[in-house]
Amino acid sequence: MGLKQPSRKQAEQKIRKLREEIKHHEKKYYVDNDPQISDYEFDLLVKSLKELEGQFPDLITPDSPTQRVGEQPISGFSSVEHSLPMLSLDNCYSYEELEEFEERIHKIIPGEKIEYVAELKIDGLGISVIYRDGRFTQAVTRGDGYRGDEVTLNVKTIRSFPLTIKDHHEIEVRGEVYLPFASFEMTNQEREKKGEPLFANPRNAAAGSLRHLDPREAASRQLDVFLYSIFTEGKEQKSQWNSLQRLKELGFKINPHSRRYTSLAQIRSFWEEWNEKRESLDYDVDGVVVKVDSVRQQNALGRTSKFPRWAISFKFPARQATTQIKDIRVQVGRTGALTPVAILEPVQLSGITISRSTLHNEDEIRRKDIRIGDHVLIERSGDVIPKVVSVMKERRTGKESRFVFPTRCPVCNSSVFKPEGEAISRCENPSCPARLRESLLHFASRRAMNIEGLGDALVDQLMDNGLVRSIPDLYNLKLQGLENLERMGSKSSRNLLDEIEKSKQRALPRLIFALGIRYVGERTAQALAAHFKDLEKLSTAPLEELVQVEDVGPKVGESVVFFFRQPENRKLLSRLKKAGLKLSHKEEAKKGTLPLAGQTFVLTGKLSEITRDEAAEIIESLGGTVSSSVSSRTTYVIVGESPGSKLIRAKRLGIPTIEEKEFAKLVGKG
Repeated sequence: MGLKQPSRKQAEQKIRKLREEIKHHEKKYYVDNDPQISDYEFDLLVKSLKELEGQFPDLITPDSPTQRVGEQPISGFSSVEHSLPMLSLDNCYSYEELEEFEERIHKIIPGEKIEYVAELKIDGLGISVIYRDGRFTQAVTRGDGYRGDEVTLNVKTIRSFPLTIKDHHEIEVRGEVYLPFASFEMTNQEREKKGEPLFANPRNAAAGSLRHLDPREAASRQLDVFLYSIFTEGKEQKSQWNSLQRLKELGFKINPHSRRYTSLAQIRSFWEEWNEKRESLDYDVDGVVVKVDSVRQQNALGRTSKFPRWAISFKFPARQATTQIKDIRVQVGRTGALTPVAILEPVQLSGITISRSTLHNEDEIRRKDIRIGDHVLIERSGDVIPKVVSVMKERRTGKESRFVFPTRCPVCNSSVFKPEGEAISRCENPSCPARLRESLLHFASRRAMNIEGLGDALVDQLMDNGLVRSIPDLYNLKLQGLENLERMGSKSSRNLLDEIEKSKQRALPRLIFALGIRYVGERTAQALAAHFKDLEKLSTAPLEELVQVEDVGPKVGESVVFFFRQPENRKLLSRLKKAGLKLSHKEEAKKGTLPLAGQTFVLTGKLSEITRDEAAEIIESLGGTVSSSVSSRTTYVIVGESPGSKLIRAKRLGIPTIEEKEFAKLVGKG
């Protein structure tokens, strides 16, 4: 006789109890490192919960422990803007540099007593996680500090993260996702069995896991996390130490070795202790993060464009090894930069085989007197490209040879130009095959013209077969030529041509960024587009006008002027215009003022019908501006599903908010 199925009320009570039990044991095991039951007993609890939820599927909730791993791979990652930038840290490598850091602090806030928090610097990936109404809602990678990829389902598999917390405000927590050494070794063993390439290091493996399209695969990697900051409704705690304690109170995992100190001497002792003990940890650390504890003082110190002035990473000595330089070769990048690379006798360093090392530039080779055949000391920190620290001149035999830097491009044999005051030599030929390959990949990238399907392998084939000799040639590709390429059938070829055709409608800021002008990133491209509204006007703008644009200084302005002075680039613009790309908003302007001219929009939350990038393109094409932050100058905040703290700020400032349907009507897409 089978067991009687429980009533719905009984099932609800049992499910609630099981979830609380599982949540308790997850915290004890994954956060407190103090398991109270065996793995087998824990698995039985989860199995019981799954069976009950199977009988009553309407009782399944998103925060149930059974919902950590989805049953289906996800289709891709959307780009999400951070409510507050996730800045990187400046580095120092000596106690003297740490003292200089403190001196800079006292210059800005003289006479104030400073307390510090010292935390081990985990060699992982920055992550931001949002909780709303006490539930795990969204996870976003650090990305470029301003935008990251949404990886919610993958981060949800990390059992150190509670699915629910006892705080119903909007909570954002930030930390570092990492892969323990044991999990790293297990992952590489599995990849070796399958004949897949091995991950270079734990950080590399963690990055691959977070960006895997199948959450089940991410779960199998057994990622972990340490949290270090918390925001409640966009506001911080009063101090960094309070942040750590609040995280702990809410059940989050913080690093147990963090300490609060009143002097740099204490921090130095802490650094020396962990420099010796770091090999005893089961995760990779590469230094100590030193933070001013008081948030009031942090705000007074502020930040530069790249780093907070109130924090610094005091790095441990990089791992080093000795080897021999077998040869020196020169690589050519997208901007024409010639970079010398040392070909090394392979050597093990930080758990991987090193066979190449950057030599940076001609001046660096001359300064260090690096010669082919030299024995050298190389170092590698984290996943940074190895570099030559010093030459072991006492081991020279007389057979070593000096390296002569080329006066012509090693790829296309064009002349090489070295701008005054710069250390980098550059190929002057914009059609150089080495430059062209990287330029095509940049032009087609997601943040530029977003030509899906145009990746490394296809670009190589297009160039090798003579189908593309410059960027505008993309717009002359034909179906017949593409179908003859390897792995390019009729369907793939048509899809690519459709993507190329769609790229003609990309907004002006994307096109400016796609051109690959030196020093012109996405934000500068947006500023230039907003000011000139016409690529041809931009191309003839004098330096005096360029430097009046926000985010454009003399260095960027001179680079823009130099780019458009080149005859090849003037021809490039002409051909792109002929191909039908939107170089300006002139045609719409003839009909009157663009409908969104002078209006500033901020996007928050996930849109259902289009992506946020597509919404931004529509706004820009109609003359509007997209901003990353809400201010008194904001016209509208467009609110999607699961909005962030920008919605709270908009309400506080009285900024009008509209939903996706209202936005569609506003731009004539309703």
